[in-house]
Amino acid sequence: MKRWLGALAALTALAMGLAAVVVWLNLRGEAPLPPPDSAPTHRRADPRLIERGAYLARAGNCMACHTARGGEAYAGGRAVETPFGNVYSSNLTPDAATGIGRWSSAEFWRAMHHGRSRDGRLLYPAFPYTNYTLITREDSDAIHAYLHSLRPVAQPNRPHTLRFPYNTQAALAVWRALYFQPARFEPNAQETTGWNRGAYLTQGLTHCSACHSPRDAWGGIDRARDLAGGLLPVQNWYAPALTDPREAGVSTWPIGHIVQLLQTGVAPGASVAGPMAEVVQHSTQFLTGADLAAIAEHLQRLPGDASATRRAPASAVASAPASDKAVAPSPLAPLGAKVYERHCAGCHGDAGQGVANAYPALAGNRAVTLGNVANLVQVVLHGGYPPATTGHPRPFGMPPYLLTLTDREVAAVLTHLRSAWGHQAPAVSELDVNRLRASAAP
Repeated sequence: MKRWLGALAALTALAMGLAAVVVWLNLRGEAPLPPPDSAPTHRRADPRLIERGAYLARAGNCMACHTARGGEAYAGGRAVETPFGNVYSSNLTPDAATGIGRWSSAEFWRAMHHGRSRDGRLLYPAFPYTNYTLITREDSDAIHAYLHSLRPVAQPNRPHTLRFPYNTQAALAVWRALYFQPARFEPNAQETTGWNRGAYLTQGLTHCSACHSPRDAWGGIDRARDLAGGLLPVQNWYAPALTDPREAGVSTWPIGHIVQLLQTGVAPGASVAGPMAEVVQHSTQFLTGADLAAIAEHLQRLPGDASATRRAPASAVASAPASDKAVAPSPLAPLGAKVYERHCAGCHGDAGQGVANAYPALAGNRAVTLGNVANLVQVVLHGGYPPATTGHPRPFGMPPYLLTLTDREVAAVLTHLRSAWGHQAPAVSELDVNRLRASAAP
């Protein structure tokens, strides 16, 4: 009996010790908030500060997440779908009752830097404070001033619909203890001013790693493989590796082409679609040329990760990557050639050459030979739509074939693309297509 009591006491002490560690890890670096009346008031904010805040909010693409479809800008209510349930974005307008009208700049900074709400609650990382923690206090204050200059919208926040235990503060505290540590951006004295500015924007405000990095089963980013590509949960789009020239790496690109892609959505031999099209449309096209060039310089000089493609996350839509070895012909290839001739050649050309400034070339297109085939299937099923931007206001889109082609025909035509014109990527299976089609069903 004494032995059992001793074991129970030891386990209790261990649990209390672990809980204390988790609490400490969640409080590290936090300083007491100043009295509310000592915080700068937004009502007397300098117009130049508000203008800067508006620019920074655009860079962070804040409105896209904090605006429900058909709703008021920044009033929240948009669902961020996760494998653990839905997180609904909050009201960022200065309404005193339902928005952030009572938030001081210090409280806003705590949310950005520490991921903690005004009332002390821990925030879910669907709000990417794991990146925003790098933002300077000055930039946080500017965004706060801008948000407080908006028209107040009285719209209560929607409660999250996360499953148990993910809907508990205790579970969130454990997650943060494992995956989050407040930080500040430290410029690299060995690098140029442009590179450091690009690193600050890429790692912080534009939060590229939130999509372009692999996540584990608990939603934590593998920092050792930062920007090495990741499948967007629930959405089932693959954000290709920015560290791998076979995926979306731009180490060999001219700076001007990278800037063009981020500014217009199209560049020689490349175009964006899916979630990245939204980023360009609502965010990066509005950045200054200097900031885009800085981001381009940083992306161009990212450390290479030659194994990124081989380590593409396993999923229902992940095939083996292209290799230098010959790929055995697929029995679907003949059907794929017929489907291509009937539905695709009219725009993309008999030899996959495309049409300049209209339809992208498919021959030699690295998006066609990605190890993860999710994006190819998504585009064929649901259409491909580059963003409408100031620099490219009337892009040509691709219609959806969801109701036109069977799973077998989609798999066949994509297999054809991945083996034609010198490509040596593995076949796409009907199962890949079926699972993606099913995942999009209402």
